[in-house]
Amino acid sequence: MASRSDRPLGQLGPLHKIFSWLLPQEERSYPFAPAPDGNVIYAVGDIHGRADLLEALGADIDRDAEAEKPNETLEIYLGDYIDRGSSSAVVIDWLIRRQESRNAFFLRGNHESLLEDFLAHESAFKKWRELGALETLLSYGIDPALLSDPIDEAEVREALALRFPSSHRRFLDSLVTSVDLGAYFFVHAGVRPGVPLDQQDERDCLWIRDEFLDHEQAFARVIVHGHSPVAKPEFFANRINLDTAAFATGRLSCLKISEHGANLLKRGGR
Repeated sequence: MASRSDRPLGQLGPLHKIFSWLLPQEERSYPFAPAPDGNVIYAVGDIHGRADLLEALGADIDRDAEAEKPNETLEIYLGDYIDRGSSSAVVIDWLIRRQESRNAFFLRGNHESLLEDFLAHESAFKKWRELGALETLLSYGIDPALLSDPIDEAEVREALALRFPSSHRRFLDSLVTSVDLGAYFFVHAGVRPGVPLDQQDERDCLWIRDEFLDHEQAFARVIVHGHSPVAKPEFFANRINLDTAAFATGRLSCLKISEHGANLLKRGGR
């Protein structure tokens, strides 16, 4: 039987569900497959409104790619760009600019899904508020007085719709659920064990936690994901978790997959 330190966080009991990102994680080393065709892939974990960290990481990726000189570079952003941090609108602006100048995929996270539901007049505000909506609304210039209890949801929606740029709407519309590339499958939260990767339900891809985290057997690909915050990136034989709670820790993690396999991108580039 695996010892406590050898088990994935999802098997450590209810503490994982609340404070998993506080628990120290053991360094792991597995022979992860290289990126296909001599390319380099950069996968970025949950940003959550930390535009400062994102800008610094973007510079690191650029420096590394310039030194690496691969056949092609591909950037994959794993979702949860907004909420909790103070600069969600600035983050979306940065990602839109990145989209215009880089070969990149942008995944939908559960936080983007809640924002989309709110704008579409679905009853998502209560849940979204619990997950950091107020910080996002303030970043779009919503009057703080509108966000004082009791909140008029319809009034807040109207105010956000007036201030929400059309480019941001297009960006949300362009988000994808997953990317299947070589030996890796990139998704925001994870996948449901036993279901083929091309048949995964979108809600699972955005929200799943324990059923996925507790699964120790191999998937058809190595799953690269975020969503479940940890102290530092987790490397298991079947999955890699890049959510290091950037909004709280100041650590935004990036996985580099090259001819040498999968490793963390070092701060400052190479």
